[in-house]
Amino acid sequence: MNPVTNHTSSILAIEDDPVLGAYLHEELQRGGFQVTWCRNGLDGLETAGRQAFDVVLMDILLPGLNGLDALAVLRQRSSTPVILMSALGAEADRISGFQRGADDYLPKPFSMAELQVRIEAILRRVALERRNQPLLDATSDQLQFDEGLCDVSLAGQCAGLTPSEYRLLDILHRNLDEVLSKAFLYQQVLQRGYSRHDRSLDMHVSQIRRKLKGIGYHERQVRTVWGKGYVLSVGEAD
Repeated sequence: MNPVTNHTSSILAIEDDPVLGAYLHEELQRGGFQVTWCRNGLDGLETAGRQAFDVVLMDILLPGLNGLDALAVLRQRSSTPVILMSALGAEADRISGFQRGADDYLPKPFSMAELQVRIEAILRRVALERRNQPLLDATSDQLQFDEGLCDVSLAGQCAGLTPSEYRLLDILHRNLDEVLSKAFLYQQVLQRGYSRHDRSLDMHVSQIRRKLKGIGYHERQVRTVWGKGYVLSVGEAD
């Protein structure tokens, strides 16, 4: 078992398909996780409100309250990492998921091995973040990083970043004015290799830019350096 799961990490699986749900429950428990299985979005939200989980797996096509809407509600009160699972392959669906606060997106069908690798990658990131407490800038006109909330704020106003967006902005902030390659950021932020067809990182960057602008932060921007990667520096975002 991976060391990050030694404390029996808790997983909430929200999946209405009885075959897949039972399979997830059985295989993840066999992998050393403690798994709670809910069959619709409303039950999933209620369960998430009663108990703390390390990771939430959520299908998009759920009866009643769909996964995207359930995710939006969950994000209003929790920063628990969420992996969306869906047979929907359109880019618009992936974008909607990231906009509502998903940390990862796993298209169906997927292998249990890939799912476990992604879960363990998220758990490693969370464990690392808990060990590295950031220094908060006391001046109100500077961007403040709050590791506990996985968010940044300006003059007391929070940006509303997701955990993945926070990790990306944090690593760029720790390397001010240094261009970081997409390959490096995929490995450090998303814990997986970079593929030119995978736009997850681009979507996170887009959301960070929008949210920083929303709280009035303009001192530095996440800039695209074409053919190289991203950098947090003075100047307008490309």
